[in-house]
Amino acid sequence: MNSSHANNPLLHPTAVVPFSRIEPAHVEPAISTHIARGRDAIEQLVQRHATGEDSHSWATIMDALDAAVQPLDWAATLVSHLDSVRSSDDLSAAYAAVRPEISAFYADIPVHSGLWDLLSSFAQTEEARHLDPVRARALRKTIDEFRRHGATLSGDEKRTLVKIDRALSSATLKFSQNVLEATGAFALYLEDDRRLAGVPPHVVAAAHRAAAADERAGYKLTLHAPCVIPVLTYGQDRALREELWRAYNRRASAGDSNNAPIICHILSLRKQKASLLGYDNFADLVLEDRMAASGTRAAEFVEELRAASVDAFEKEREELSTFARARDGEAVAPLRPWDVSYYGELLRQARFDFDGEQLRPYFSTARVLEGMFNTVEQLYGVRVRPVGGVDVWHPSVQTYEVFDGEKKLGRFFADLYPRDDKRGGAWMHGLSLESEFPADAAGHLGLICANVTAPSEGAPALLDHQEVETLFHEFGHLMHHLLTEVPIRSMAGTNVAWDFVELPSQIMENWCWHGDGLRAFAKDHETGAEIPEELFSRLLRSRTFRGASQMMRQLGFAALDLALHREFSPQTATPAELLTFCRERLSASSTTELPSDEATICAFNHLFASATGYAAGYYSYKWAEVLDADAFSAFAAKGLFDREVGSHFRRTILARGDAAPPEELFHDFLGRPPKLAPLLERAGIGGTP
Repeated sequence: MNSSHANNPLLHPTAVVPFSRIEPAHVEPAISTHIARGRDAIEQLVQRHATGEDSHSWATIMDALDAAVQPLDWAATLVSHLDSVRSSDDLSAAYAAVRPEISAFYADIPVHSGLWDLLSSFAQTEEARHLDPVRARALRKTIDEFRRHGATLSGDEKRTLVKIDRALSSATLKFSQNVLEATGAFALYLEDDRRLAGVPPHVVAAAHRAAAADERAGYKLTLHAPCVIPVLTYGQDRALREELWRAYNRRASAGDSNNAPIICHILSLRKQKASLLGYDNFADLVLEDRMAASGTRAAEFVEELRAASVDAFEKEREELSTFARARDGEAVAPLRPWDVSYYGELLRQARFDFDGEQLRPYFSTARVLEGMFNTVEQLYGVRVRPVGGVDVWHPSVQTYEVFDGEKKLGRFFADLYPRDDKRGGAWMHGLSLESEFPADAAGHLGLICANVTAPSEGAPALLDHQEVETLFHEFGHLMHHLLTEVPIRSMAGTNVAWDFVELPSQIMENWCWHGDGLRAFAKDHETGAEIPEELFSRLLRSRTFRGASQMMRQLGFAALDLALHREFSPQTATPAELLTFCRERLSASSTTELPSDEATICAFNHLFASATGYAAGYYSYKWAEVLDADAFSAFAAKGLFDREVGSHFRRTILARGDAAPPEELFHDFLGRPPKLAPLLERAGIGGTP
């Protein structure tokens, strides 16, 4: 073996990932090698069957195809992950260079005529007709996926499709890199803390440390969430709020990192792809195998929730405006976007005598993690234990193992705090499954990442309640991955319909809102005292506060997403027309009028940072909230930590991945189809306020 190959960790798939050894120089050689080997394996697979060397069987076709792509899947996932958490100019450039080749490799698979013929003929065999239900579903979905990706196109059409997929890969990568660059490039330095009046002390202290790290006096504000959100929520300086809001909502909308023309290009490519494959629009293409099934049904769902919420939304909007004028006079009429969080928090404090910052002492990261781990132990019977001596990509990353009795189910990493070389937001990734590396005895491997409030000098990280929800949410995704019992990789864990995948994550958030769940870990980080009952009661009463406004905000993004992928004409639109279209669509769900330079869409990673991602699927969050609010009723009825209900949820939902249609899985758990009412009631919009 070539010595450079032998020393390249990306060339040797393993569950024990040597993160610290992976360098930008490893990316191109490893990815190119995996692609070449994968192509060769597929050609050999087809050739062996053509010559009769192999008979048609699940093992020689489906297992062999999975084995051909698994090494590239593994390496590409790691490179993508490291570009998100340890980005550098060299790594980003290396990833950008290989991403079109990765995209082309995957795009070539369904348009391979020999492979398509092989799958089609296998589907007619006696073995295929008698496959177990999970394998039968996997074969059927694979054939459907091949059709949706061009298997039945002509030769010229297939070549066009491959070009489109390569272009989408390059454009979406450039989009995400522009967002990362624009976010990291912003810095607002303040000479003193006078303009930070009202901002929580821990945020002010962090800003002071950030300035010192840059060898500057004073305070440094950034566009990372732990800085932006508190300033917009508590900062008394209206001009400062405006400056930060505009900077955040205009990221990647100008200069060399302008994403507006890239969005038009991405939308145009997606529209071309849908048309080539015989669909009216991109939404219909991507939603065909999801619960909504079509763009029309998704839009109807969004409209149904909007119609149920709009009256309460208008009432909340007027209440906020009236409160702001009564407090600070006509100077704040009309309210502007940078006023909404600020006056919303003041109104909440006035109405409920509740300040979210009062909760921070009870939400140290250590306590929150302990609470999450105890919750799944009581519900699902699994234990989470820290493990040391594991190679990680940053010193702050923590490593844990998950056990069911004496059996190790897997291992996961937790990367919780913001860094300049790490993208914003929170996410979960499944790195590998036990079936991929049985010899390593590592079980399933995954990770959760977030950007919650970091520890300060001499003090632990103290989170707000929303950050606690975020960690529980991502941990729910992780449980879906780590508790899977499906042996087929493409059907295991979180590989489910996009509008179903948020059910296991969003249902976990409920344990942050109920007494038994919250009291189990909400303890003062210094004294260990439980959260006072009075404070807890005020938190619960505030849960539905401005619930319709929160609902409409998410529905606004969902409606815009569907409109962009069903109605907008990207081929003829200018970037300026795109931004106008987006602002007009979002205005209907905005508490205030949006300024003419608002450009939120230019940093909307959910829609444009990957070839598909949440594109035409942002409605999925609300769709899954309907499922989770209804499913949680089973826990609420029997007790938050009822092992019988928890075990039933584990068996019917978490363990089964995509082994059956999501409608069937949900019915297996609850015994009936989902209802809309529980979500409206939880949001304080319908039924119980």
